Amino acid sequence: MGLDATGPGAGPVTVQRGVPAGAERRVAELYWEAFGRKLGPALNPADKAVSFIAAHLNTDRAVCALLDGRIVGLAGYHHGGRALTGGSARAVLRAYGHLRGLHRLLLLALFERHPVPGQLLMDGIAVDPEMRGRGVGSLLIEEVAAVAAEQDCRELRLDVIDTNPRARALYERRGFTAARTEHTPYLRGLFGFGAVTTMYRPVAKGRVGGL
Repeated sequence: MGLDATGPGAGPVTVQRGVPAGAERRVAELYWEAFGRKLGPALNPADKAVSFIAAHLNTDRAVCALLDGRIVGLAGYHHGGRALTGGSARAVLRAYGHLRGLHRLLLLALFERHPVPGQLLMDGIAVDPEMRGRGVGSLLIEEVAAVAAEQDCRELRLDVIDTNPRARALYERRGFTAARTEHTPYLRGLFGFGAVTTMYRPVAKGRVGGL
């Protein structure tokens, strides 16, 4: 499964399930580039955050897009009790110290989400800025949909914040429908967003993925 990337010297973009061995740091950097504004209050400074994320990835809970062997995009998902990003409370306290770590745990708890039976929960899409607008996000979504079908899930679920209309437009183009919006104006000053919309997409049985 792949697509033709545009641009001088660009080869085909391919998708791979799981994070390739040795690419944990690259995945963490892409994830932080996409979600660092939201996660910053809990995990800053950036260098420490990227190291923490890289060290606690569940590498089998991702699909990655590669161009010439380099990861240019990824999508994480939560299924079977595990998500792409991990790290126990003990790990947070060990990395950040007990005094500061307790505050960070409280902030991280605000982002805790769990799928119900029959759901596969998407845990964010991150695409290299130079590759945006080339169909990489769509490619990743369809591969996650294929994973969901293989796991006999009936639907995909994701959350999108109000300050990311581009992502919401992508999700709508790929068949997601908004179900509800939770307004959180009290979080805008801290995390940079004031509303979260939950979206769903039914999973077609027997789907093998594709654009």
